[in-house]
Amino acid sequence: MTTAHNTTSPQYPFTAVVGMDDLRLALLLNAVSPAVGGVLVRGEKGTAKSTAVRALSALMPAVDVVGGCRFACAPTAPEPGCPDGPHGTGPVEHRPTRMVELPVGASEDRLVGALDIERALSEGVKAFEPGLLADAHRGILYVDEVNLLHDHLVDLLLDAAAMGASYVEREGVSVRHAARFLLVGTMNPEEGELRPQLLDRFGLTVEVAASREPDQRVEVVRRRLAYDADPAGFAARWAGDEDELRGRIAEARELLPRVTLGDRALRQIAATCAAFEVDGMRADIVMARTATALAAWAGRTDVAEEDVRQAALLALPHRRRRNPFDAPGLDEDKLDETLEEFRGTDEDPAPGTDGDDDPDPDGPDGGGPGGGDGPEGGHPPQEGGPEEAPLPPETGLPHQQDGEAPPTPQAPEQPEPEPRPQGGAAGEKPAVGATEPFRTRRLDVPGLGEGADGRRSRARTAHGRTTGARRPRGALGKLHLAATVQAAAPHQKVRGRRGTGLVVRRDDLREAVREGREGNLVLFVVDASGSMAARKRMSAVKGAVLSLLLDAYQRRDKIGMITFRGSGADLALPPTSSVEAGAARLAQLPTGGRTPLSEGLLKAHEVLRIERMRDPSRRALLVVVTDGRATGAPGAGRAAGGPLARASRAARLLAADGTAAVVVDCEAGPVRLGLAGELARDLQGTAITLDELRADSVSALVRTVQGTRTTHGNRKAA
Repeated sequence: MTTAHNTTSPQYPFTAVVGMDDLRLALLLNAVSPAVGGVLVRGEKGTAKSTAVRALSALMPAVDVVGGCRFACAPTAPEPGCPDGPHGTGPVEHRPTRMVELPVGASEDRLVGALDIERALSEGVKAFEPGLLADAHRGILYVDEVNLLHDHLVDLLLDAAAMGASYVEREGVSVRHAARFLLVGTMNPEEGELRPQLLDRFGLTVEVAASREPDQRVEVVRRRLAYDADPAGFAARWAGDEDELRGRIAEARELLPRVTLGDRALRQIAATCAAFEVDGMRADIVMARTATALAAWAGRTDVAEEDVRQAALLALPHRRRRNPFDAPGLDEDKLDETLEEFRGTDEDPAPGTDGDDDPDPDGPDGGGPGGGDGPEGGHPPQEGGPEEAPLPPETGLPHQQDGEAPPTPQAPEQPEPEPRPQGGAAGEKPAVGATEPFRTRRLDVPGLGEGADGRRSRARTAHGRTTGARRPRGALGKLHLAATVQAAAPHQKVRGRRGTGLVVRRDDLREAVREGREGNLVLFVVDASGSMAARKRMSAVKGAVLSLLLDAYQRRDKIGMITFRGSGADLALPPTSSVEAGAARLAQLPTGGRTPLSEGLLKAHEVLRIERMRDPSRRALLVVVTDGRATGAPGAGRAAGGPLARASRAARLLAADGTAAVVVDCEAGPVRLGLAGELARDLQGTAITLDELRADSVSALVRTVQGTRTTHGNRKAA
């Protein structure tokens, strides 16, 4: 899908967007200097993220392309290896900058293009149908909900962004074309985070949220209703502002090559990146390009300290080292201290300055481009009158007080609480902090699935090792060349084969069957009863669950959480891709009361039943974290209607549905009842202890070795 600003229904005007100053500034800086590298927009749903991004295309300067070239080659410098080349002296097409939208559910062929394998085999012809990467060359590639993009598409995007080209290769037939584009993505953090490699490919990041000011919200609604009622009339009313802003972008682009990035600014950029411990050198380069674009946008030819500060707030939040469960952000106090520490003078001070750190109180006020290095000298000039800028220079990015993340993710530390003397449920104790997380063993679902790409359980996927061949189910995927030739070979004489070409028919084609890994729904059922709170075990239990949450984050799973205590079970976290939300709910989890184990299991059965209807291909893994105790009516014990009997029946109900289950046995002390093991047998699952959950656990290693020996012994006996 390709959209440009001259479509039949006008886009919502960029200048009509209310608020969101940081987002508008980040987008405009990329319009001034595409080398900045794009924007990632993070924010809650319904904040007009997509509206603002789509409106950007109307402000981008038009481009000249070779007439008839499907790959948007520039007439002055056509790509040497363009599939539509070589280009001679032909007509030149002047067209608007394209904004190409990549749907989350797009296929690989739709993104990179497709080769006609049948013609390639039979005729030796490279018949290539370009994909979205070709359409986006020299334009904008926009991905809404980019955090939900499948891993195989992310890999292709990473390759294209790194090399500036797209490669399509199948069975020895290959096509290469240029693919340099401005990458813009929007995401709702509640649905999960991005892979670090893709996150680093976005030049800037901004956080947006709906305004809490009633007047501003009223204006948003008023403008949106006016646009919906008459899009053309609404766009016409803002046409003057759009033209003015478009002209200012053109002026800034023209000024950009003359902007000077002095040694002082470079030292501040390098010091800032080092202070926040960002990986690699891309952050330094992006900050330098952003600061230069900021100066050009302000109409100056020198980079001021405020430009460096603003560039850091836009370019570093998503690059600093942080916990996987932490939101991006910068400690602005630390940023100011770093800039102050490395505030010096350039080798050639600008006229009117004395080279000191502080401005001369008797000299110029430092407000213009040639002002001093003091607090006012680095600010962009404030525009007014008819040339007033639509954006203020300040940002509203959220920040954290601690810019340095610890080396390992952990929940917020809290002191060991005392029981509350009053308030809350009977026997309830306040939440305790979790112990330090650790690397866990991989818990997977048995068998072979066909769910979403991930990194947990075995599955038939579009990527992975080839395990066989089959007739295509719809469009041909990955060709299995040997199977295709084998299917076509017996029919060559009947088909009247002539020459060296192989006569291939559509029903001869075979596609490869591949095996990789899928992401699962990991549903945690956590015992938060008084028996778990005893001996301060809950802190270790929370550390184990937090470790499993981190493992789910890395394996691209959906997660959900059920807790049970007191008189019932609660769905603390409905199934979601946001592992951060799970960590937050876990940190707030209180303990105490009885142990309604059966209610927790029945709640899990209901949640899994609903999720199977919503997403049938995603298999579930049930992780029950408990000591296996179950309490209810006094004196019930193991009687037919007792709590243990009810828990056993609930477990067998889950087993009958084929739910894969793991019980993390939290029982401690010299005397153990083994109730968690009995629960695992009822679930037809596996029981492991907290110690065995660790990937480097000695007991887990012994169990694995014993299991291997038993398997070998059975094979020998057979």
